[in-house]
Amino acid sequence: MNKIFYRLLLGILLLCCDLAPSWAVKKNAEITPPKEWTTFVTNLQREMLSRGISQKTIDKAYKGKNYYHKAPDVVKQDKKQAEFVMTTCNYVNRLVNKHRVEYGRKQYKEMQKKYAKIAEKYGVPLNYMAAFWGVETNFGQNKGKHNLIDSLTNLSYKNRRSKFFKNELYNVLKIMDKTNLDDDKILGSWAGAMGHFQFMPSTYNSYAVDYSGDGIADIWDKFEDALASAENYLSKLGWKTDEPWGTRIMLPWDFDFKLSGRKNMKKISEWKKLGIKTYAGKTLPFDNDLKGAVLLPDGRKGPAFMVFSNFNRVMIWNRSDNYALAVLILSDYIKNSEKWSPLTAAQQYVMNSDEILLIQKFYNRLSKKKIKEDGRLGPQTREAVRYLQNRANLPQDGYPDYRLLSKIKNYDSKIGFNVPLPERKTKRK
Repeated sequence: MNKIFYRLLLGILLLCCDLAPSWAVKKNAEITPPKEWTTFVTNLQREMLSRGISQKTIDKAYKGKNYYHKAPDVVKQDKKQAEFVMTTCNYVNRLVNKHRVEYGRKQYKEMQKKYAKIAEKYGVPLNYMAAFWGVETNFGQNKGKHNLIDSLTNLSYKNRRSKFFKNELYNVLKIMDKTNLDDDKILGSWAGAMGHFQFMPSTYNSYAVDYSGDGIADIWDKFEDALASAENYLSKLGWKTDEPWGTRIMLPWDFDFKLSGRKNMKKISEWKKLGIKTYAGKTLPFDNDLKGAVLLPDGRKGPAFMVFSNFNRVMIWNRSDNYALAVLILSDYIKNSEKWSPLTAAQQYVMNSDEILLIQKFYNRLSKKKIKEDGRLGPQTREAVRYLQNRANLPQDGYPDYRLLSKIKNYDSKIGFNVPLPERKTKRK
């Protein structure tokens, strides 16, 4: 019995010895950069030097560090897409909730006491800044802890947006050159956004303000610098101090949906004649000469808004209707004492990214104009949807639904969209 036991034990030990070297080799292979990566980083450093970055900064950023990861998390983040397109109501309610409204009001009161002069100088009311702060970093609690040299170097390598991220990497190195800050100070999100208000490095170099006067625009740890920088940015984008951003509205039953969209600006007097009222059913409380647009972020079955030029300024900050609405709705709550309630709308067909991709590919086959096939419902895709809705004789609200998808799937090249739609199958009793 003892002989059998010892033989088994010896066999296990020999097996472990055989496996250990291969495991060690495998581990070493994972952490050792391939030649292609090393060549890329070398060429990257040369390019940054040719663009004016000092050798001192290049050494500080790269000497003794290769930043190689076999499967970088930041690249996975960049490629990741939501399975379904999030509705405006779901998106806004995720960012604007009871807790954030209440905490935002407390922060707003403190900001009024300490930073009123900054708002006076740049002209952006502090309730808006409190809302940006809350949405971007949860009032400074989630500024990001990624080393940006590491993140942006990996995002610049064989990535779908390599050119964009390489330019942001250049801007990080430029910040290090200009301020003499170390890379362990310049931390941010996986995509490079930094500080209390999540400035991209290029935005920092164009708009950051040293309000404290110590020689460095510290948007990471000095809130007055971060706030002044964000105010300066919005001011330079053309923020209109005394103009509202917009409001939720009610559309008349016979509204022509092709009149919607941020580009279709009309005077309030014109919108009133078309029967548009506030969501509460009252007359629009704005100057008749003020120009606004009807926004339908989720199409005719979603919430409708009247938006003005300040809404478009927020869209430059982040090119998402839902993002802009979240910030601006939160800014209203922060300023007033209205009880928070979730944003709601009629039920609608929610598209997933594969269905959006199908629509994009179909449009590119049908139209001379081409759009990016990425499965995302951006501004160009919305315009493409309007075009297809017009061709298919559907309401032109710019939001794809079951009817448009069915018409596309049953499209006949000879007779176009005139193929009858199949009826939805109902469950048998």
